[in-house]
Amino acid sequence: MDSTQQAEETGPDAKAQRWVTKLAKEITAFAEEHGGGADAQISYIGERGVRIVLVGEDGGWGDLVAPSHEVAQKAARKAGVTVHEALDGDLAARIRTGPYEWERMAGIQVGGPKER
Repeated sequence: MDSTQQAEETGPDAKAQRWVTKLAKEITAFAEEHGGGADAQISYIGERGVRIVLVGEDGGWGDLVAPSHEVAQKAARKAGVTVHEALDGDLAARIRTGPYEWERMAGIQVGGPKER
């Protein structure tokens, strides 16, 4: 193997591709667990990268963090999910929250349940 091939397999592009593959597997597993499909919305979260919010067919939701918008887009495309520009409207309306989320949200408010 020459030095060019070695650089390609260990360089930044290879690292990004490993991220894409890992995230795509996680997105696919989420979709399968939540009714066979999912939609995504990607948002910048600062130095850490971007947040991929996933909403399953059954209303279940979750999120992942990717190092860049490009990696997140490629992973979503590889997993076959639709990416939305914003987490609003029909996409937001599909999200189903449970007691845990309601308690956590209330805990942030004055007089809500205390952190555990």
